[in-house]
Amino acid sequence: MKITLSNITAYKKWLNKENKPLSLAAKDLAAHAAEINKDVRSFIAIDPDVITNRALSLEKQTKRGSLWGVPVALKDNICIKGGLTTCGSRILEGFRPPYNATVATKLQAAGALLMGRANMDEFAFGSSCETSCYGPTRNPRDLSRIPGGSSGGSCAAVAAAQVVAALGSDTGGSVRQPASLCGVVGLKPTYGRVSRFGLVAFASSLDQIGPVTTNVEDCARMLEVISGHDAKDSTSVDINVPEYTASLERDIKDVTIGIPKEYFTCGISKDVSRRVQEAIKALKGLGAKIVDVSLPHTKYAVSCYYIIAPAEASSNLARYEGVHYGRRSAHAEDLIEMYIASRNEGFGAEAKRRILLGTYALSSGYYDAYYLKAQKVRTKIADDFRAVFTACDCILTPTSPTTAFKIGERIDDPLKMYLSDIFTIPANLAGLPAISVPCGEDKSGLPVGLQFMAGPFKEEMLIRVAHAYERSR
Repeated sequence: MKITLSNITAYKKWLNKENKPLSLAAKDLAAHAAEINKDVRSFIAIDPDVITNRALSLEKQTKRGSLWGVPVALKDNICIKGGLTTCGSRILEGFRPPYNATVATKLQAAGALLMGRANMDEFAFGSSCETSCYGPTRNPRDLSRIPGGSSGGSCAAVAAAQVVAALGSDTGGSVRQPASLCGVVGLKPTYGRVSRFGLVAFASSLDQIGPVTTNVEDCARMLEVISGHDAKDSTSVDINVPEYTASLERDIKDVTIGIPKEYFTCGISKDVSRRVQEAIKALKGLGAKIVDVSLPHTKYAVSCYYIIAPAEASSNLARYEGVHYGRRSAHAEDLIEMYIASRNEGFGAEAKRRILLGTYALSSGYYDAYYLKAQKVRTKIADDFRAVFTACDCILTPTSPTTAFKIGERIDDPLKMYLSDIFTIPANLAGLPAISVPCGEDKSGLPVGLQFMAGPFKEEMLIRVAHAYERSR
């Protein structure tokens, strides 16, 4: 029987029809994923023996959780005890963490079958999944195109039906942008909603782990599992986790949706603009009230982000010097030369670029002019959102200004690449939850994504509105 990985419900029906131990089904799942991976390259590696052993341990669980047996991929910057975790970088070759990320522990407790490491831009530095030391991941909808990034492998694995769900990390749009380009659902929770313990840091004040699925219902299920306070993460917020799936069936007749004029600029492709306008009409038809709003400091978001994020990255990546773990150069005669050679050999071009940018922004004489000023602008951006959410329940925007571009098209033009996240970055700067859902295709058949943003810890509102729109399509 053909393996069914379109969503959690369909997969569980397939598993029941197969009527065989999960460990045997896991062998089929691994072979299925490996065959697709020859073209898509969403996974860095698929080890059938490891997957089978994980399935055997799940068979021993006396209490079966909500995700029992469901195949899930984890981005290569989320630690699994004893498993390779390299962040798509040569600097971490051979690194096996001695602990689990909290989200991995929660998924295992819920019975999820962890399938392996999804490819990613090196250290999450990228918007195309091309900067990985393992080579690029390809978009399942068109293998000549990028899947988006940095969680390109996670989104491609779900879009290609290699897994039912995946986790990625979102620092400036790294879950939502590839979800948009691959035609799947991707959610970035409120900063502090999901533990970052065991997530290899990029920019610690921006990073969040989020789920990727084929539909909003599965996204809600995944979020219920991974959310919650964690004493191991000092930024984790001790706040009640709602039953997100309970909000799926509610209508949106009492919901007010804001349309910020700053997100509908001349940089959006005509096809993306057309699909988003069609979505606005559909939401009106569902009874939602549509109002125009303004977020005046949006124009500074990209500049602000590319000072703060590289600054935090340069600090976080200072630990990779070839001493404690990871790559150590064999071509050095003293300690300082070893530091330099190890980092030069281990980091790729984009990682080096961001380390240099961040170090410069934090350097003596430039800290006040760049980093401190960017933090003040960040506060202004957050203030804009606070003001707008007094007039509406959520905000609607495009997720990405374009659909997926060709592999190699922007890799040598970092400024053009950075603008790929122009609509997703503000939510990270303000710490807000945001979700991307498919809203049709362009004239070439490539997916277009629709983004909803809400106030802090208002993921229920996002799920409610996104699910209502999804059902209308």
